[in-house]
Amino acid sequence: MTDMTVKTPWHLWAVGAVSLLWNGFGGYDYTMSMTQGAAYMATAGMTPDQIAYYEAMPVWMTAIWAVGVWGGVLGSLLLLLRNKLAFPVFAVSFGAFLFSLLYTYGLSNGGKVMGFMMQDGVKVASSMIIIFNVVIAACCAFFTRYAWMMRKKGVLR
Repeated sequence: MTDMTVKTPWHLWAVGAVSLLWNGFGGYDYTMSMTQGAAYMATAGMTPDQIAYYEAMPVWMTAIWAVGVWGGVLGSLLLLLRNKLAFPVFAVSFGAFLFSLLYTYGLSNGGKVMGFMMQDGVKVASSMIIIFNVVIAACCAFFTRYAWMMRKKGVLR
């Protein structure tokens, strides 16, 4: 029996690093939101109504937010460690993000509340919020699919 090892492609390191930076910012944002609360959210451009919405969010929704954020960070680390668990961890993280969108725009009044943000003293229209959510979803989908492809090719073990 021969020992066939799959060489790690260069792009795994690039995607892993970008993924860790991207998801690391999510971890930073979550940590600051939990530890600094309204003060941090206000500096991030959130309106008082948006801050109140986040502060009133049910504990179970905060837990789903945590799963999405920290799942992304863990998935990134597992990808860099070439661990096959990167795929299911990214998939759970992506699912948590999709559920948070469902909660925000379908199960609560979050869509109305999150419609505007303040940026340099100017209200930024809801289209920017939608674009930002689409970018997050696209990144989640990309990292999940990439981990699945690397696992399928035997790069992740």
